[in-house]
Amino acid sequence: MTGISRRSVLIASLIVPTAHVPLALAVDALPDARFVGFAQAINDFDLGSGQMALQRSANENVRGYATRIIADANYDASALRLSSAEAGVSYAPDGSMGPRTQQLLAQLNTLQGPAFDTAFAQGQLSVQTDCEAQYGAYSQNGKSGPLKRFAQNSLPKAKERLQLARLLAGGR
Repeated sequence: MTGISRRSVLIASLIVPTAHVPLALAVDALPDARFVGFAQAINDFDLGSGQMALQRSANENVRGYATRIIADANYDASALRLSSAEAGVSYAPDGSMGPRTQQLLAQLNTLQGPAFDTAFAQGQLSVQTDCEAQYGAYSQNGKSGPLKRFAQNSLPKAKERLQLARLLAGGR
């Protein structure tokens, strides 16, 4: 083997194993008004799905999680209203989370018992994963000071809800 081909093989052997490593893609912070719409969609989903869980589930883990997300959503809704007013930013649909959460709520509305519990846990895991990512992105890169503070203050609770959703989805 010549020096060039050895070098090529060596470089290829270093690059090929990393080609299959999934990249952790960063989430971009939404524009201010769309962030408000995103956060409102999360709150509406947490309130709606939490209330359904209290009515439709007998599972104590699901009911406990529902009680927690309802309390968090009520607090966050109030904080979001104050922050968006202080920032002078009005609601704009984010284009993704709102329709997605409405579809999940419609699906949950058709279910009862263990089928509801499974769909609730999976829906929460999906929504809370996106919530934690966007709140994290906005808390770092958001443009509006009041909304950035909202994201920074809400991020620890979003991380806790995500961890609980993971447990709920994996260990009902």
